[in-house]
Amino acid sequence: MSKALFIIDVQNDFTEGGALGVDGGAAVAAAITEHLRAHADDYAIVLASRDWHDADNDNGGHFATDADPDFVTTWPAHCVAGTAGADYHAAFDTSRVDYHIRKGQGVPAYSIFEGRTDAGSTVHNLLDEHGIDTVEIAGIATDYCVRASALDALAHGQRVRVLTSLVAGVAPESSQAALAELAHAGAELIASD
Repeated sequence: MSKALFIIDVQNDFTEGGALGVDGGAAVAAAITEHLRAHADDYAIVLASRDWHDADNDNGGHFATDADPDFVTTWPAHCVAGTAGADYHAAFDTSRVDYHIRKGQGVPAYSIFEGRTDAGSTVHNLLDEHGIDTVEIAGIATDYCVRASALDALAHGQRVRVLTSLVAGVAPESSQAALAELAHAGAELIASD
């Protein structure tokens, strides 16, 4: 069994005080760093995704520009490429990350599978190249990008384990619903030690 870790969108704009700050985001950033210190060698590869939206357009309707955001399909501007909001949270030590995935350039993007490395590699290709059959997932937000990434990993044929102590969601109800959906789809829900 060859295992990968997906770390989803641990960015300033998704943690407390950010444009779309999630309660518990900073704590998740720190906990992921501790998990990596203890377990990085358990993974063949570690991938970290970031929203990396264009500054000069609405990113395919993702940014609300003409009306208030509906917080379902339209959002306030967030994680604009090259801004502090798009940076990884300071508590997240990226030194053990093998691949950085940028997603959402000009389009809405929730799943890590919608992004690429700076060199142009897709997540599908990276998983195949490294013989990955199991993906563990941590990050933000449980009910959006973590959910979408886990569902895509399942669709790719991966065994998926969501590290429930290393995720933070927008709202308790939608986060619980997302975890229930993922479990029903075949993901394992486990706590990190």
